[in-house]
Amino acid sequence: MDINRRQFITLTGGGAAILTFARQPAQAAKGQLKVVTSTEDMAALAREVGGDRISVESLGRGYQDSHFVEPKPSFISKVHGADLLISVGLQLEIGWLPPLITQSRNPRVQPGAAGYLEGSQFADVLEKPAGGVSRSMGDVHPLGNPHFWLDPKNGRAVALGIANKLSELKPEDAAYFAQRYKDFDTRLAAAEKGWDQKMAPYRGRKVITFHQSWPNFAKRFGIEVAGYIEPKPGIPPTPSHTLALIGQMKSQNIKVIWVEPYFDTKVPNSIANAVGGEAIVLLPSVGGVPQATDYIKLFDYDVNLAAGAFQRFEKHGS
Repeated sequence: MDINRRQFITLTGGGAAILTFARQPAQAAKGQLKVVTSTEDMAALAREVGGDRISVESLGRGYQDSHFVEPKPSFISKVHGADLLISVGLQLEIGWLPPLITQSRNPRVQPGAAGYLEGSQFADVLEKPAGGVSRSMGDVHPLGNPHFWLDPKNGRAVALGIANKLSELKPEDAAYFAQRYKDFDTRLAAAEKGWDQKMAPYRGRKVITFHQSWPNFAKRFGIEVAGYIEPKPGIPPTPSHTLALIGQMKSQNIKVIWVEPYFDTKVPNSIANAVGGEAIVLLPSVGGVPQATDYIKLFDYDVNLAAGAFQRFEKHGS
């Protein structure tokens, strides 16, 4: 978190030069609402319901860790010109987004204003700490796990929330946004049937994950996350923790490790090799690979990869 704040100070150290950009119009070309999002996942859901009545741009990229997006001078200008800013919330972007909002000098998108929206308010949030949170616990999110979009139920709810917000900002297109949401809901429901069919044989399986990105995805498909490569969130694995994981995986016959694309796979691969298992790189976000171009394709990719790994060990009798 402190690293990102230092980066932002360095970024804006040029003073007024960065802030003296030309004032942009409140709306994009052809009357479109200009939407800026913190992540590709929020952008993907906005595109589903906004269609051609909005323009959408994400500050973060799908292959990046959304906790640690490096702010750029251009981000200030983008936020300055936005009609609507959509964040994940739950302090996921706390290290980099709030300074951008402040420096943008855009009253429309300040927290509490009509043009600011947090997707988390519509979601079923898991892993809310029961007691106090301290740094000794690692990078624990005090408001709950922010990776809620990895359950299609939450994606559907966030899409509806965005559609309602767009209708509030552009009431003349409310019927259009409502129809776009209905179409997305129908396509998502059909896709869920396919995902459920592929994952059904593996309900109850245990996996190890690198970071705590997957509680919503795992719960949705009946998978148990039995441990983490990180001994605590955000803390690199130690040799003693690695050995303990190997022992756990052997004793519980766990063969599969899920790794996010922005983490080094050396340790996960080493652990997997020690137990005769496999470490696979799942995508937490749209755009993590070129073929994951939208919200439904993100799940297509992850479900196919996860089910394929489980199936390989089923065939081996493991």
